[in-house]
Amino acid sequence: MKYYSTNKNTPDVSLKEAVVKGLAADNGLFMPERIEKFEPAFFENIQHLSFQEIAFEVANKFFGEDIEEAKLKEIVYDTLQFDCPLVKVADSIYSLELFHGPTLAFKDVGARFMARLLHHFLDKQEKLVNVLVATSGDTGSAVANGFLGVEGIHVYVLYPKGKVSTIQESQFTTLGQNITALEVEGTFDDCQYLVKTAFLDEELNKKMVLTSANSINVARFLPQAFYYFNAYARLKEAGKLDDKKLVFSVPSGNFGNLTAGLIAAEMGLPVKQFIAANNENDVVFQYLESGEYKPRPSVETIANAMDVGAPSNFARILDLYKNDHSVIAKKIKGYRYSDEEIRKVILKVYNEQEYLCDPHGACGYQSLSEYLSEHEVGVFLETAHPAKFTETVEKVIGKGEVKLPNKLAAFMKGEKQRELMTSAYEDFKSYLQNRPV
Repeated sequence: MKYYSTNKNTPDVSLKEAVVKGLAADNGLFMPERIEKFEPAFFENIQHLSFQEIAFEVANKFFGEDIEEAKLKEIVYDTLQFDCPLVKVADSIYSLELFHGPTLAFKDVGARFMARLLHHFLDKQEKLVNVLVATSGDTGSAVANGFLGVEGIHVYVLYPKGKVSTIQESQFTTLGQNITALEVEGTFDDCQYLVKTAFLDEELNKKMVLTSANSINVARFLPQAFYYFNAYARLKEAGKLDDKKLVFSVPSGNFGNLTAGLIAAEMGLPVKQFIAANNENDVVFQYLESGEYKPRPSVETIANAMDVGAPSNFARILDLYKNDHSVIAKKIKGYRYSDEEIRKVILKVYNEQEYLCDPHGACGYQSLSEYLSEHEVGVFLETAHPAKFTETVEKVIGKGEVKLPNKLAAFMKGEKQRELMTSAYEDFKSYLQNRPV
């Protein structure tokens, strides 16, 4: 299958090229030339399949033309060595807990899948591959851990100074080996700018092999479609979809997760509605309301993984629906919440349902509470374990009861190693060029 750029000013490329390059030469994001649909019979029997079996069937629709079946199955099964359980929180509201991977965040699946796919493609490549990843929190830790120790690949994690939680920072600054953390004096948008500019720098690309592990990379964002199919299967298995329609609420920052869900629906997954749950970085919410897309600098919130003022993957959503605002506004309903509103939701759900949301999941829960009708069942994507935001969450609930899972506690014991970086591109370029290879 070929992949085209959303800017449509560069030739189509193979899957390998799309994964290795990350970003198209015209600054566009790669999209598959077509979306393969499932036959209705697949959904009639999907409840009898495991998460791994479902994920393989979905992956085969994306990548089956380019990777032999046995290898693809090996990559999928090696990626999904943990489950994503569906937990009832309130009447007709379920949490899809995506935080049972090594870094306790939803991005573990995409990062692990991409690391294995990239290693497969680069099996005989002699030149070192440099993965550049900008993070507002969880992406950096998921990518760093997904690629840790992978031969022939070095990862540079760029993160905004003072704007990620202590636990998140520990997850990618204590690893060493082939992982380098760069603490940028600026915002997530500055980090993302440095990464994108590097990909478009012809001089730099002649000297180094560069790729991205942000959700701008097709191998990172497409596997997130697995979640939606599995949630549908588990609800059907429990008999919850016999007389109700399905609604997904997705905490949205860079919009890769939601885009994967929309593609799942285009593949035939029966979804009535998607909700984009935002914090105060609400440029997409504003677009849904007005039809005007106006990116702006991000603002800092307690739901920091959603602190994105110019979400990259929105270009994919525009491309998917041919820039038709009326269609997009029908497919996606937008909600936004202030820090104070997020705190109130965390406390309310904890007191009334005995369920502890992280700040991002709280946005997803609340939007479902406001949107759902009696003929619908809703799933919000709980994207990270609340212990990753211990200070915020414990202050809200007034108790020191957020137990630190062993996986996170181990990171906290390591020594942080990071290098300070300005937000000036020339400084970043000079740093990369002078790194030993």
